[in-house]
Amino acid sequence: MRVALPDSASRSAARRSLRASLNARRRQVPPQQRLRAAQLVARNVDRALGLQSHWRIAAYAALPWELDSAPLIALAASRGCRVFLPCIDRRRASRTMRFVPMQGPLQNNRLGIAEPQGTAVLAARWLDVVFLPLVGFDRSGVRLGSGGGFYDRAFAFRQLRSVWQAPRLIGLAYAFQEVASIGAAAHDVLMDAVVTEEGFVRCTTG
Repeated sequence: MRVALPDSASRSAARRSLRASLNARRRQVPPQQRLRAAQLVARNVDRALGLQSHWRIAAYAALPWELDSAPLIALAASRGCRVFLPCIDRRRASRTMRFVPMQGPLQNNRLGIAEPQGTAVLAARWLDVVFLPLVGFDRSGVRLGSGGGFYDRAFAFRQLRSVWQAPRLIGLAYAFQEVASIGAAAHDVLMDAVVTEEGFVRCTTG
């Protein structure tokens, strides 16, 4: 007799399958198309948000198959924004994520992700806008990440608030990464919006 999987197990299996499918599609994006999409995303962010010089912005150093964040980072820096990149602290049992100013040379961590080497750290709650990488998303704000849970842990404090939801969490993605529904897990921290090469998607929770 077949036994139905618990909801959590079913959700995990579905997410693994969706993650594999979307990752395969991301890896098929030609370099020229990837560059053009990244440029359009930067433009769409600026049109929707109007980058301000006093903002503290967190972005990410993109892996080769992710939507490139470099055009957006360059634009933010040109507008006088303070740009931070995440650094993974694997020495702690909680596997925390810190945000360090993007200054000086970057060095790849064990995952091959470029990180700044400075010692100054800004607490996540003091960021104004965070641009997140993602594998998939839906319009309710659910983000399908790579499975490490670093961003959910870093911004879990947002779930304790009912009014003030800073920093704004905005995903960067190709339009094809949108799916009808992912289904939120208890630990998921929802996004406020997602920006693709096609435009600005305001999430129903944002």
